[in-house]
Amino acid sequence: MPALIFDCDGVLADTERDGHRIAFNETFTEVGLPVQWSEAEYGEKLKIGGGKERMASLLTAQFVRANGLPTDPYGQRELLADWHKRKTARYKSMVQAGRLPARSGIARIVQEALDAGWTLAVASTSAEESVRAVLEHVVGSANAGRFEVFAGDVVPAKKPDPAIYVLALERIGLGPQEALVVEDSRNGLLAAIGAGLRCVVTVSSYTAHEDMREAVLVLTSLGDPGDPARVLANRGAAKPGDIVTLDDLEACRTEPLLDTEAA
Repeated sequence: MPALIFDCDGVLADTERDGHRIAFNETFTEVGLPVQWSEAEYGEKLKIGGGKERMASLLTAQFVRANGLPTDPYGQRELLADWHKRKTARYKSMVQAGRLPARSGIARIVQEALDAGWTLAVASTSAEESVRAVLEHVVGSANAGRFEVFAGDVVPAKKPDPAIYVLALERIGLGPQEALVVEDSRNGLLAAIGAGLRCVVTVSSYTAHEDMREAVLVLTSLGDPGDPARVLANRGAAKPGDIVTLDDLEACRTEPLLDTEAA
């Protein structure tokens, strides 16, 4: 049976602006750093894959000197690990408190895919405990337990590098033609197609302006009854209505595209 591989942040829930950003800022306050990322500033930081990597972007020579931070690579790695551990704990608490609602259509399509015998996975650059917290919040603990989760530092390079998707395919034992990815960002899209996978994009609050030309299908969401999806671009054979069905996703995975550009 085929596989459906989801990104986490922005796909399972729209977590970046009011989740990760807030957790980063609260952590900066906790450790005494004079940093508070605005919505616009954090949008720029999202171009960097990985939370520790975003934090590391602060460590310019001037910032390190002004704030009395370690100058050696080992000391900085330890510092970043501590900051990220604190941030992850704050973020996980936010998720468990229900502050970040699931995106439309996710729980529905997950149940459809499980009922049909599809393999389900999450491939994310976020910390694994954060990913699992979001997954359980969105689809419930029973269905979350049926997912393969590939997250955090399991690969040396973060998206847009395809390593996380290459690893996912290896671990679940399928070829690229047997799986479909759901992403929300250009970095994620490039990672998916770099691994030879087709990709459906559900844009999120930070990514609606990004170039998604390589995606098979671009939508506002997967949609639910009473909360319809809207198609933004379509290069495939699927013709979804107000909701995207499993048959639509299967068509995105298997049917010829409208052009020959890689997807």
